[in-house]
Amino acid sequence: MKGRSLKHILLLASTALLTACAANQVDPLLAPPPAEAAAAPAAIAPIPAKNPQLAAFFEEYDKAELALSPLSKAYRGIKDADYGKWDEFTDAAAEENRALDQRYAAELQRRFPRDDLSAGDQLSYDLFLYRIARSDSLWPYRKNGLVFDQMNGAQSDGPAFLINIHKVDSVADAEAYVSRINGVARYLDQAIAEANARQAGGVLAPRWVYPYVIADSRNLIRGAPFDRGEDNDLWADFKSKVAKLQTDAATKERLLAAGRTAMVRDLKPAYQRVIAAMQAQQAKAGRDDGIWRFAKGAAEYQTRLKFYTTTDLNPDQVHQLGLDQVARIHGEMTAIKGQVGFKGSLPEFFEHMRTSRQFYYPNTAAGKQMYLDESAKAQAAVQAALPRFFGRLPKAPLLIKAVEPFREKSAGKAFYQDPPPDGSRPGTYYVNLYDMNDMPSTEVEALYCHEGLPGHHLQGALLSELGAGEVPPFRQFSGYTATDEGWGLYAEKLCKEMGLYQDPYRDFGRLQLELHRAIRLVVDSGLHHKRWTREQAIKYVEDNSADAKGGIVKAIERYVVYPGQATAYMVGKLKLEELRAKAKAQLGERYDDRQFHDTVLLAGSMPLDLMEKRVDAWIAQTKG
Repeated sequence: MKGRSLKHILLLASTALLTACAANQVDPLLAPPPAEAAAAPAAIAPIPAKNPQLAAFFEEYDKAELALSPLSKAYRGIKDADYGKWDEFTDAAAEENRALDQRYAAELQRRFPRDDLSAGDQLSYDLFLYRIARSDSLWPYRKNGLVFDQMNGAQSDGPAFLINIHKVDSVADAEAYVSRINGVARYLDQAIAEANARQAGGVLAPRWVYPYVIADSRNLIRGAPFDRGEDNDLWADFKSKVAKLQTDAATKERLLAAGRTAMVRDLKPAYQRVIAAMQAQQAKAGRDDGIWRFAKGAAEYQTRLKFYTTTDLNPDQVHQLGLDQVARIHGEMTAIKGQVGFKGSLPEFFEHMRTSRQFYYPNTAAGKQMYLDESAKAQAAVQAALPRFFGRLPKAPLLIKAVEPFREKSAGKAFYQDPPPDGSRPGTYYVNLYDMNDMPSTEVEALYCHEGLPGHHLQGALLSELGAGEVPPFRQFSGYTATDEGWGLYAEKLCKEMGLYQDPYRDFGRLQLELHRAIRLVVDSGLHHKRWTREQAIKYVEDNSADAKGGIVKAIERYVVYPGQATAYMVGKLKLEELRAKAKAQLGERYDDRQFHDTVLLAGSMPLDLMEKRVDAWIAQTKG
């Protein structure tokens, strides 16, 4: 799963605007690959922008949008007067963001007749209006979003941002870090107020969510500097960053004293208020899980399906698609069962894969390091194979990192954060090693391929590294789940062609992750449309997969608080496979994987129908 900027997380929680995934789009006409990949033919010849006024308009919009979000600036690597600030977490701020979008959408149509634009500019024009209309489709339901939950909760996003995004290269940067610690109190108080307002409208998380939020909050006010225990994760991060500064000892001590004061005086009481507020809500929360429990829940679920999949699939079609894909993958798994000589039924094979200790690393520091080492081996193998499949390759390095202890109990299984355009941070693959019993060794290669190379890191870093003028900023820094996560799932299978999964059990692990995404179609629509309980959904996964039991519970709990998002993975992957098959069939010997993949990736994240039109244009051009 691609990690989102905190601005996007806050907008989803408070305004239901942009989604996960930071990938993007290039004109229907690509820039050529760099010199080192010159052997690969260009996907589509470049065409210069036809309208400099339109390019300036998109730049102006980007600056106006960034002005409302200090956090988005930090994700981009921008340090200015806002570097010590948080975004506003209020409905008024959400209204301001929406008004900005509506104003620019109207101005675009007033100032730039579409028929007067080049094909490349028309694509940007269409995507800009689609992006704003898509965000606005969820506006009526924005108050149904959960402010505090185990996936995108306000309680953990701020510290995660400071640890992973807020760079400290100077004394001023460290002072901005302290300013943000001070500001956590105001940000969390705004979040509490918003959560209470939504509670007044009947919106509460299911009761089981609250212990996760409370545990995260307690973790952040344990240890030094609050008591004599080991350093708190946030304190350890600040100390480490200050220690690396090229400045005198007295300045470092001053910074540490200021950080310590901010954490004890401001941050701790704020988290105590979060804990009190969540305990009060927990006492009133119910046990129903699906979005159907909210006013207009059925209409909201259909809207969210369209928002995430960029298709018109209805909940029943999503459910049936899931059942069909589960049956297909079960057939492929049965073949592997025979290959390894297992004599029992497929459900018995699932139980064997789920419970046999040979498929798990020890739940120790050494076992966790083994998982990270195996991920690094997969990285080396994929890296060597990339030039056979891609024309343009990313320059940004990839860091493989365990999820921080303060949030590992509640965080998802794995996720990825893009590098900024200036290259000041690597791309980062976060893997959750909280409980190794939830992380089978059979999945290590496929999970890496999804989050790292050739998955989200290839996708995200390439877009981050696009040159000036190749794509408007709004296309470079926003994305579509179906395209982005569909690519990640497609990449898992592509790694088989790159030579991974030589062990049949590792290939089973790949299929298990694919099955996991097919099952999502069934259980997500089951929870939010067919009114399944959390327990019904868990039982379906247990009966139909080899998922580790702890992982099953986490996954279902994710789908409960994130309606519709998980359905987009399989929908996008199936479309990519369909387009690749079409290109091979129509081009024959002229087909080149490097051209196909560059056409998809350097066009960036876009609705699936526009991606299909782009591939069709490439096919037609290649045919001549």
